[in-house]
Amino acid sequence: MEVGEEPAQPRSDESLQGRDPIEARERILDTSYALFSRHGVGAVGIDRIVAEARVAKMTLYRHFSSKEELVLAFLELRERRWTYGWLQSEMERRAEDPAARLLAAFDALGDWFEQRDYEGCPFLRTLMELGSSRGAVREAVVGHLGTVRALLARYAREARARDPERLSLDLQLLMLGAIAAASDGDRTAAQRARPMARALIADAI
Repeated sequence: MEVGEEPAQPRSDESLQGRDPIEARERILDTSYALFSRHGVGAVGIDRIVAEARVAKMTLYRHFSSKEELVLAFLELRERRWTYGWLQSEMERRAEDPAARLLAAFDALGDWFEQRDYEGCPFLRTLMELGSSRGAVREAVVGHLGTVRALLARYAREARARDPERLSLDLQLLMLGAIAAASDGDRTAAQRARPMARALIADAI
């Protein structure tokens, strides 16, 4: 070191890799999203996320204080991407009439089930993994499933269903059953559930 030169300051792993904190956080969350969606939150450990996101463990914990906090962020992102970004978008793209939009949910599910990278429903899988345990993650999952139900209830109200809440509950039950069946290998589950959904809608309006 030359005379007058300031001693080198220790740098974080983010600056060493030439990445800013926001980029690192997004990479951690995107990696977690892919892994949790495919394998479930219980099967994926922090070490795997750190390795695939190419960050130091201290970086992960700087952005997410625990795995639970990371799981909660993943579930929130899933709601934005899947519930609003995909399901609602597909229902509105496929139909203008509110009743038809309710039925369009099953057409959208049918196309989803046929995708080679179909990964099932992380909300449902996480709920099953938790079993009878309580806590923030269970509350979040229940809340996110409630968001889907609220979306169905909104279209049911717009379609002037006699009991929008009941219809939304019945349709979500069919949707979750179809998703579970597709996860077990029945990729035609949505098409088979569709006539039942149509009958429910017709009877409710």
